Amino acid sequence: MKESEQVQILQDLIRIHSANGNEIEVATYLKQLLAEHGIAAQIDEFGDRRANLTAQIGRGSDDRVLGLTGHMDTVAVNSPKSWQHDPFGGEIVGERLYGRGAADMKSGLAAEVLALIELQETGELPNGTVKLIATAGEELGTPGANRLASQGAANELSALVVGEPTGGNVIFAHSGSLNYEVTSTGKTAHSSMPAQGINAITGLVKFIKAESSLFADAPVDPYLGKVQHSVTVIEGGHQVNSIPDTAKLEGNIRPTPACDNQEVAARLNRVIDQINHQTPFHLKLNIFWDYHPISTDPNSDFVQSALQAAQRFFPSPVKTGIINGATDASVFRRQRPDLPVIVLGSDAWDVAHATDEYTTIPAYLATVKTYKQIIGDFF
Repeated sequence: MKESEQVQILQDLIRIHSANGNEIEVATYLKQLLAEHGIAAQIDEFGDRRANLTAQIGRGSDDRVLGLTGHMDTVAVNSPKSWQHDPFGGEIVGERLYGRGAADMKSGLAAEVLALIELQETGELPNGTVKLIATAGEELGTPGANRLASQGAANELSALVVGEPTGGNVIFAHSGSLNYEVTSTGKTAHSSMPAQGINAITGLVKFIKAESSLFADAPVDPYLGKVQHSVTVIEGGHQVNSIPDTAKLEGNIRPTPACDNQEVAARLNRVIDQINHQTPFHLKLNIFWDYHPISTDPNSDFVQSALQAAQRFFPSPVKTGIINGATDASVFRRQRPDLPVIVLGSDAWDVAHATDEYTTIPAYLATVKTYKQIIGDFF
């Protein structure tokens, strides 16, 4: 396929509005594109225009299965007037192609699809199987990956490539992500008589103080380092002259293999229990987002082979590394904790979700070639 056609496909995807939904339109476009090149794809629609898509190629004489995964949704465009380029225009200026999802991650998704198409077109089918897994809702709740995991989509995988934006760097480990809510219950009273009440906000203050040192003695992971944690949302009180009887906060923690999700939850529960036993406040913990960290040996053949492929094709120097963001791999690996995973895609993590998000065309085209090389080397 000509490079201009590859670029046009990415522009087409960016022009489809799939901010936190509408994956069915992306999936329909990709199914038709794959069909035009002799590859059958399956769409699993699960209501409200949400959908996953899967497809595969290969001779099947080798029983190994290499997965390529990417999500079809994007984050929202909250302030379109602040963009200099139409967020859904796919505008090209110089080497940059602009638009919501250009980096995160319609470029990676398009490159995965194009890698399959080019291998199919040239007859360079691998002896094993390459499975494309395109998901819904990665940016908000991962309903697509959870649905696929429950259907066993990752059970047969031998390894997985996640096409998130990395600038060609081969990411062999990433943190998990655990979101929690703490609700504080006190007793209301007139603010002129605070002793007659129990200020629920003060209960949260006690938690925030304890949280600041909660992971000070946590083990440091050799790859991902220290656990990252923050209290990020707080709500409490309704009227300035009343002692509030309820208040709540939310926080985010990035678990590592050395201090995993189970240990993080245990530490949160211990501090909640301690405050409840030692003070008049009643705090309640609710964990509502629980994604696990990913780690693959950076010296493994899978990681090193991917690095060599990226070094061959990317226009700028690339290396192995880690990120603190989470991906759909956290969901797929829950049932397959031994699954080797790398994250590798076009430009770069720090432009994802940004105003005037972009990918560079040379890096996007290099990603297609890199995926093809990874597939060839894997089998």
